[in-house]
Amino acid sequence: MKIVVIGGTGLIGSKLVTRLGEYGHEAVAAARNTGVDTLTGEGLAEVLSGAAVVIDVSNSPSFEESAVMQFFETSTRNLLAAESDAGVGHHVALSVVGTERLPDSGYFQAKLAQERLIEKAGIPFSLVHATQFFEFTRTIADAASTDGRTVRIAPVLYQPIAGDEVAKEVGRTAVGSPLNGRVEVAGPEQFRMDEFFRDALAAWGDPRQVVTDPDARYFGAELHERSLVPGEGAVLGEIRYADWPGRV
Repeated sequence: MKIVVIGGTGLIGSKLVTRLGEYGHEAVAAARNTGVDTLTGEGLAEVLSGAAVVIDVSNSPSFEESAVMQFFETSTRNLLAAESDAGVGHHVALSVVGTERLPDSGYFQAKLAQERLIEKAGIPFSLVHATQFFEFTRTIADAASTDGRTVRIAPVLYQPIAGDEVAKEVGRTAVGSPLNGRVEVAGPEQFRMDEFFRDALAAWGDPRQVVTDPDARYFGAELHERSLVPGEGAVLGEIRYADWPGRV
């Protein structure tokens, strides 16, 4: 079947297009660099023609609070309207574990707004909530670096996952029946976040010191013990961070 991947040239999208193609589906990568712009609606009608499923793994180019909210609300409204016109039968969106638990985060609140639009649209849907990707480890460390010498991390539970396994679960969900709800996906191991980053920086030979700080913020948000980890019944990946080729 024809499956359109919005954000199909990005980290997860490109993996999805390859994986779905290998299983015999017509997987179409849709992004600004392929002539599709969800913010303006350009190219949506054409690319969605004949599509059975749309997977949205796009992301905001800016994490500034108002910009990220505008991106997810505008792009999601445009996408859902175009899907309704095209008769798309399944909308799949990649989101983040804990969207409803981090009210201080403009990004998480924007993702929550996106989910609410999807839930109200009337198109059968599935939401895949993933934990932090292994690929974002350096980005998270840099965001928590206060003075170039220290990285302040809260000692909360942390359960990151390889991007390949996120793509696997999103693809599996897309070719199944709509959940009209969510599934959570996470890595196979839980860590204390501060200990995870202390080990990661040491493996990189990074001279910055990881400081355990219960009040440390995560992209502006206050963290609690289980803010970033899934509940019971989550789908767990198999790739351990210690075995992931990109860890160093």
